[in-house]
Amino acid sequence: MWFDEAVVYQIYPLGLCGAPAENDGIQAHRILRLADWTAHIKHLGADTVLLNPVFDSDRHGYDTRDYFTVDSRLGTNEDLAQVCRTFHGAGLRVIFDGVFNHVGRGFWAFRDVREKKWDSPYKDWFHISFEGNTAYNDGFWYEGWEGHNELVKLNLQNPAVVEHQFQAIRAWVEQFQIDGLRLDVAYCLPPDYIRQLRSFTQSLKPDFVLLGETLHGDYNRWMGPELCHSVTNYECYKGLWSSFNSMNLFEICHSLARQFGPEPWTLYKGAHLLSFLDNHDVTRIASQLTNPTHLPLAYALLFGMPGVPAVYYGSEWGMKGVKGGGTDAPLRPEVEMAQWSELTDYIAKLADAHRQSPALCYGGYRNVVLTNRQCIFERAAEGQRVLVAVNADSQPYTAHFDAGCGRAEDLITGQTHDFGGGSELPPYSAFYWKTER
Repeated sequence: MWFDEAVVYQIYPLGLCGAPAENDGIQAHRILRLADWTAHIKHLGADTVLLNPVFDSDRHGYDTRDYFTVDSRLGTNEDLAQVCRTFHGAGLRVIFDGVFNHVGRGFWAFRDVREKKWDSPYKDWFHISFEGNTAYNDGFWYEGWEGHNELVKLNLQNPAVVEHQFQAIRAWVEQFQIDGLRLDVAYCLPPDYIRQLRSFTQSLKPDFVLLGETLHGDYNRWMGPELCHSVTNYECYKGLWSSFNSMNLFEICHSLARQFGPEPWTLYKGAHLLSFLDNHDVTRIASQLTNPTHLPLAYALLFGMPGVPAVYYGSEWGMKGVKGGGTDAPLRPEVEMAQWSELTDYIAKLADAHRQSPALCYGGYRNVVLTNRQCIFERAAEGQRVLVAVNADSQPYTAHFDAGCGRAEDLITGQTHDFGGGSELPPYSAFYWKTER
C-alpha cells in the first residue's frame, strides 16, 4: 500500500493559519496560505500531508459543529478544495483528521437537544440522562470525552449517527479527493464501528488509508485487515527522546525489538505504525531534548526505525514549544512562511534515503550493537540490508561487529564506508549503511 512507503508532513491549520482561538463566525480565507507550503513540503521529501481538523468547530477543531462545512475562520469549502488540488497536483496525498467519537456543544444536533430536551429527535445521538445535570446546567446529564463536557460523546451504536458521518466522509472524498483519515482517539471507537468505516471507505477508494490515534496497550486491538491500516506509535515516541535525555539507548532499541524484532512473539512485525518525534499534542522535540546536539540524531532514528515517519510543521527547522500553561499556542503557532535550516536540509536527506530504500520501508528489525550511548541495528528487505548506526556520545566510538561485508554506501551522504578494523563512529553522528544481503 502507498502508505507503507510514505513520509508524512503534519499541519494544524487553525494554528499555522493564525485563526482566532474562539470561533468568531467571521469568514476569512486563511487556509489558502497552505498552498504556499507545497514546494517546501516537496523539498523536505514528504509525499503526504496530514491536516488536523478543518471543519466548523467551537474552538480547536476537535469540538465539531458541522462535518460538512469548513470552519469560517479558515475559509470556504472551495478554498479547501483549491488547497487540496494544489497538493494533489504536486504529487502529494492528503489525509484529513476525522473526529468521530465526539462533537462540540455547538454541534447542530446537540443544540437541538439543548433547546427541545426529550422532545428532540436527536436525543439518542448522544449518551443522555434527563435525571441529571452538568456544570453547563442544560437540565440533563450527558457523557463527555474523558470527562470533558465541552466534548460531547456521540452514540456510535445509533445507525443514524454513523450514516451522518459516513455521508460526510463521502462528501470529503468527492469534494477534496482525500486519500485517507486520521481517526482521532481511535482507542475510544468501538471495533465494530472501525470495521464498518474500513469497509465503507474502501468502497469509495480501494487504497484509502485509516490511521488510528492510539496511546497505550496492544495496538492490534485497533489495527488489522478489517480495522485501521496503521496507528500512532506513542510507545516509541517516548523512547525516542527519553533515550537521549537519559543516555540510555537501550530504552528505544528494546522497544523496537519488542515491536518489530525477529522473535516469534514480536508484536507488530510487518506493520507500518506512524512514527513521530512530536505533534500538535506534545512538547516539540527541540524543547524536549536536554542536549540540542541530539536533535538530528533523533530524526536519524525516526527515519531509520520501522514505521512511517511524520514531521510536524515548524519542527523541521528546530521550532520550540512546551505543552502546558493553559494554552496550545506554543504547540500550534501561526507561521507566515516556512523556513529552511541545516536541520531541515538533513531531514530532507533522511526522507530521501527512507523513501528510496526497500529495507527502511519494509525491513524488520535486529539489534547488532547496543550500549547506553551507541546503537547499530539492521533493517533488511527485498535483497537489501541497511545498518542504522548512531553515536549519541561526545566522544568517538569504535564498533566491532561482523558487518557481513567489507564496504557499504551511506544512504545519507552517498559516501563509501569501510568496515575493516571496526567502524569508527564520530561524536554525535548517524549513518545508514546500505549493503546487499
